[in-house]
Amino acid sequence: MRLYLDSGRVVEYAQGVNTLSLSELLGLTVYDSTGAASGRVREAAIATQEDRSKVSSLIVKTPTGSRVLPCSAVTRIEGGVRASSGAADWPPANGAEGLFLLSRDLLDQQVIDVHGRKVVRVNDVDFYQENAQNHLVLKIEGVDIGTRGALRRLLKGLVPMALLRKIVLRIPPREIPWEFVDLIETDPARRVKLKISHDRLAKLHPADIADIVEELTPNEREAVFETLDEEVAAEALEELEPKVQKAVVESLDSDRAAEIVEEMEPDAAADLLADLPEDRTEEILVQMQPEERQEVADLLEFEENTAAGRMTTEYIAVPIDGTAHDAVEAMRAFEGRMENMSTVYIVSSEGTLVGAIPVVKIVLAKPETPMLALTEEPLIYCKTDAKEKEFAELFDKYNLLTLPVIDEYSHLVGVITPDDVISMLRAKL
Repeated sequence: MRLYLDSGRVVEYAQGVNTLSLSELLGLTVYDSTGAASGRVREAAIATQEDRSKVSSLIVKTPTGSRVLPCSAVTRIEGGVRASSGAADWPPANGAEGLFLLSRDLLDQQVIDVHGRKVVRVNDVDFYQENAQNHLVLKIEGVDIGTRGALRRLLKGLVPMALLRKIVLRIPPREIPWEFVDLIETDPARRVKLKISHDRLAKLHPADIADIVEELTPNEREAVFETLDEEVAAEALEELEPKVQKAVVESLDSDRAAEIVEEMEPDAAADLLADLPEDRTEEILVQMQPEERQEVADLLEFEENTAAGRMTTEYIAVPIDGTAHDAVEAMRAFEGRMENMSTVYIVSSEGTLVGAIPVVKIVLAKPETPMLALTEEPLIYCKTDAKEKEFAELFDKYNLLTLPVIDEYSHLVGVITPDDVISMLRAKL
């Protein structure tokens, strides 16, 4: 199990009577309501479906087996854990599969600091203690990823606790706040039970998500893409290296893969499916919606190193007799990517490319202005069979935002964007 952190912010606070680390908590003697030593702390658990910032219970190893001590029955932690109930009242720890156990599921596990986009290891967990209604509330402050936590665990039992605290306080803390941690669980059933999602991860830029995903194991990548919203997953998938892209899609069920591929740019989707085994491509295409399936299937017919193989079929076009108002309405109805809205094209009733107009020019024009009056010369375009070098040179020479692609009959069939050119050049590095 790994965790995803969306901030690298370091929290610094004086470690005093109200603070406690997981390494200090584990192994403490537990005293029941009679004052008798009844066992030792084996685990600290959180119920992520309730309050993921608060320890819900402690797993106590007793002579009669492991038992669950609810934190609502803990009065204080002072020279051990003091409970307000008898050991006989603590239920057996048979249902731990529905809990997130901090020692088992977090200590020594890899985490990703999303802010810093790097994989780190959890060395300890820090808590803050509060008193509420005659019982102790143990809240998770953050995860320690530095030397302080490692040293606490290494010297535990070898150095008196008071001296150990003084030693570690001299070491600069490296802590990620718990509020910025996303959990990832590879077991689908447990993921649902713990209500684990990737809402925080989804708010990052797709390129950052891709950087994170590329550092994960195959099972963890699959878990992320099973949970992310389809649109976010599609944008992140487009940013992955082709080899990783292929591995992710092959690991997903065909219906889930189809949901994500449908949200991709048609050209990117076609490039991806072209790299998959033919039978796997067919499985995904069959699961896609008819319109998206047809767009991608048409692009699969073109050679990848040509303009047609690189273009997207998502663009905005208005009739030859259209006005600036018509163009604005077409932009409002456009469901493609924002980066494909930089230029609006004019086409004849037969679909022939007539002109290209930057969006800025349209927005500044009066609504009744004919689109033909806004066209710019020269009209730059390329043919479907144009080679990569040819259309890349057009982008460089004319500083284009988009490049329209026409077929042998001069019909507009797609556009090439700067992203397409960058992806092409990156693949050649």
